[in-house]
Amino acid sequence: MTAANRRYLIAGAVVVALVAGGIAAYFSTDSGAREGRKGAKGPPAVPVTVALVAQETVPIELRAIGNVEAYSTVALKARVDGQIVEVNFREGAPVKKGEILFRIDPRPYEAALRQAEANALRDVSARNQARSQDRRYQDLLEKNFVSKEAYAQIRTNAETAEAVAKASQAALENARLNLEYCTIRSPLDGYVGKALLQAGNLVKANDVSPLVVINQVRPIYVNFALPEQNLPEVRRFQGLSKLAVEALSSDPQQPSTQGQLIFIDNAVDPSTGTIRLRAQFGNADAALWPGQFVNVSVRLYEQADALIVPAQAVQTGPEGQYVYVVGDDLLADLRRIKVQRIDGERAIVASGLAKGDRVVTRGQLRLGPKTKVQLAKPTSEPS
Repeated sequence: MTAANRRYLIAGAVVVALVAGGIAAYFSTDSGAREGRKGAKGPPAVPVTVALVAQETVPIELRAIGNVEAYSTVALKARVDGQIVEVNFREGAPVKKGEILFRIDPRPYEAALRQAEANALRDVSARNQARSQDRRYQDLLEKNFVSKEAYAQIRTNAETAEAVAKASQAALENARLNLEYCTIRSPLDGYVGKALLQAGNLVKANDVSPLVVINQVRPIYVNFALPEQNLPEVRRFQGLSKLAVEALSSDPQQPSTQGQLIFIDNAVDPSTGTIRLRAQFGNADAALWPGQFVNVSVRLYEQADALIVPAQAVQTGPEGQYVYVVGDDLLADLRRIKVQRIDGERAIVASGLAKGDRVVTRGQLRLGPKTKVQLAKPTSEPS
């Protein structure tokens, strides 16, 4: 190889080395710039939903499932034998006290009443005659015109006639009652059930099966049970004033009904560890119905200035319960709290928060201490 060719090869190698070094320097500078820009920007803000800590007066309540029971239940039965000739009510309809529900054929009892009246008149006449004879013989005895033995017989006859007259009067009253029993009336205001016997059927006095069952629903009872741990505070607050009880059906459109606690059982059920209670409701609109299951809450007292947050804001970790609080700098801060109790969708906080604090209700899983957040929607107070 000539000297000229060697010079050309050396020059070409130098040019290639310079180009490669420039390209490497360019890419190195561009990567450093990108890394610098990325470090300056930081991670994106986490979108969260927040709510304000509210302070208000809240009722302290105990909740349970209750069963509605009729105030009175009457199973109507016939008190005389006979044939039903009338059924004067519509099944399931309301009835008033004294309203006629059934009629039993009265003709046999009308005839028995007339016979009893005749017997009573006969025996009253015999009694009056015996009384008159007793008075005459008493005068004769005083004048010694009759013996004492003769007067004793007359006196016995008068007393016997008196007893027979009283027996006839009792039979007359019984016949009147039997005739009255042919008309069966409602003993209370309530709702009738299904008629178990229709017109034309024969009934017997005090038969096993009733003619119909009537339930009184105004007022009405609700029975429920609470854990035995709640018994001391229920008894304590009941001694101070009558405890208000609220009953709410499963239908959200149905308004709640207000009543009062009237009964605490005298023993705890050892098989369940609960105590039975009973509340009475006026039930003017018949919203509560016998056999129905309702949600019951017993109001013990009202707690003033309670701090309230949505229950979904409260998280539980190895060291206890906590929430994320968002400051004015939009940084989330983990705050340890103490929850007094959970009331439905609300949590009553005993310590760790103040009124007006913003707590995170959604998005907690992506948060850590001092995490930048973005409010997903305007703050709102817990409902």
